[in-house]
Amino acid sequence: MPFRSVGGEGFRMYSKVLQPRFDPPSRITVARDCIQRYIEEKPKLKKILKNHRICLTTDTWTSKQNLNYMSLTAHWIDDHWKLQKRILNFCSVADHKGETLGKRVEECLLDWRIDRLFTVTVDNASSNDKLIEYLKGVCEDWNGVVLKNKFLHVRCCAHIVNLVVKSGLEEHNHSIEKIRTAVKFVRSSPSRLKIFKKCAELEKISSRSLLTLDLETRWNATYLMLENAEKFEKAFARLAKVCRPFREYFANRDPPDPDDWQSARRILCFLKLFEKMRRMKRIHGIF
Repeated sequence: MPFRSVGGEGFRMYSKVLQPRFDPPSRITVARDCIQRYIEEKPKLKKILKNHRICLTTDTWTSKQNLNYMSLTAHWIDDHWKLQKRILNFCSVADHKGETLGKRVEECLLDWRIDRLFTVTVDNASSNDKLIEYLKGVCEDWNGVVLKNKFLHVRCCAHIVNLVVKSGLEEHNHSIEKIRTAVKFVRSSPSRLKIFKKCAELEKISSRSLLTLDLETRWNATYLMLENAEKFEKAFARLAKVCRPFREYFANRDPPDPDDWQSARRILCFLKLFEKMRRMKRIHGIF
């Protein structure tokens, strides 16, 4: 949340209900306190990082304002054999070119005095090959280099899984798109949702699952969409019979038919394996 949230009427009323004697600070005070805390903690973290071999993960993206950002996260095993993780930098970058990113990462490493670099995990974007190539060149003479940086480049497991799943989904994209359109129709207005719930009641569907739409960049969101929608197959079939706007919502095609739902079930069996792996990876802090 932005710092200005503390000055919002809703937040102040919320705070007053929780504790009438608490006077929320201004956004300027909050920002100042955060910066002061950062200044105090940074030297402590530098000292910790100096004594360990560091693995990095980095990612870049473009905001709605068309600004480019890069995050840099450090991972290491502490003296008690526990995995530690800290976000070192969240900064702007001029572009997504490999050399540009490499120089920015180098600046961050020098600022944090990190010279015992072990691995850098990135996704499969071609620009990241240039990023790794640049880092190999600048840190080849650092004291902590292992095997001449032969294993510096680690490809993101989550990104590879995402590419595998997307490729598999393309084989059944027609059925997925029809189910996505059906879900979008139901979720587009309260009145349509009310009609759909009535259809579910008449079909004696007891599931309390909510229909969700997926995101293009997250395959597991497609898994959740299909998993929830498949439970309401009969409700969608009844909706197609009693609701003309629903049938007309599908331009130049029909609503999902039994073959589409059978295809969805096959896809769910395929995705369930990857979803199980994703959850296991999250438990161990890899995703």
